[in-house]
Amino acid sequence: MGRQHLNCYRALRGVRVAAICDGDKARLTGVREIAGNIEGTQASLGLDDIALYTDFEKMLAEQRLDAVSITLPTFMHSDFTVKALEAGLHVLCEKPMAMSVEQCKDMIAAAKTNKRILQIGHCIRFWPEYVKAKGIVDSGRYGDVRTASFRRVSPVPGWSWKHWLINQDKSGGAIMDLHIHDTDYVQYLFGLPLAVRSEAVVGPSGGFDYVTTQYVYENSKVVSAEGGFVMSPDFKFEMSFVISLEKATIVYDCRHTPALQVCPAKGGCITPKIESGDGWSREIVHFVKRITGKKTPDVITPLDSLNAVKIVLAEKHSAETKREVRIQ
Repeated sequence: MGRQHLNCYRALRGVRVAAICDGDKARLTGVREIAGNIEGTQASLGLDDIALYTDFEKMLAEQRLDAVSITLPTFMHSDFTVKALEAGLHVLCEKPMAMSVEQCKDMIAAAKTNKRILQIGHCIRFWPEYVKAKGIVDSGRYGDVRTASFRRVSPVPGWSWKHWLINQDKSGGAIMDLHIHDTDYVQYLFGLPLAVRSEAVVGPSGGFDYVTTQYVYENSKVVSAEGGFVMSPDFKFEMSFVISLEKATIVYDCRHTPALQVCPAKGGCITPKIESGDGWSREIVHFVKRITGKKTPDVITPLDSLNAVKIVLAEKHSAETKREVRIQ
């Protein structure tokens, strides 16, 4: 993900990547191969014009940085984000925000105290098909939502650095690392749910690596999401959704062409025009606009990101207790 952020920043005019820090020097020099699940991030980086560090605090002290992307394992997010904010930098931190609500609050407090911008990388809010779907729902053109279901499933991420993704103490398991994308998008579309009802399976992380959740709202719409990383190695990653409104159904599946269609109740299906780019590039454009003072809608707030963690922790508690859990 660090390489993905690097590629996105390099594509922007007026942005210079001044320094990179990685505790594993072999990754900076290219001696150690980079593995992952994002296409286009395995190529040679060409870092001759960038200062390289293995000590984060030394980088902050020596470089005159405006902002930093924190693309570390989740259990490191809070500590490194707070250090950067206290050093006077704006921060784009990868999702999920942190491992606990308390850590999220610490990050928000540091941003407020130091008057810096903190953005969490919930890229699905910026993903073109998801942006289009929200626009259609919010427009009211096809009436109210009746049902909405979301799905995100992946093979076991055995490629992660020191296997941190399949260690629930460091990643929170798939329920926190992968499923949270859809949890956050649910609250983005419909607001904070009143409660959740979840069933989950313990997987390779030792935690909940597959979950299905019903999100409870005051009105009668039925909203659910399922996902995790327990699939076999040759399974092709899937992110998809079906949103049924009074006068149309919106369907998306990243494995299909076209991926997004709107099917009106009167018949036929429409392939809507979507904006270019992907969620990562678009969220970074948004971040750069904000830190350079350009007016732009606040697509994701730190409180939104805290609430995403809060909801997922409620889902985890529901799965553990086999009971509905209210969102406090």
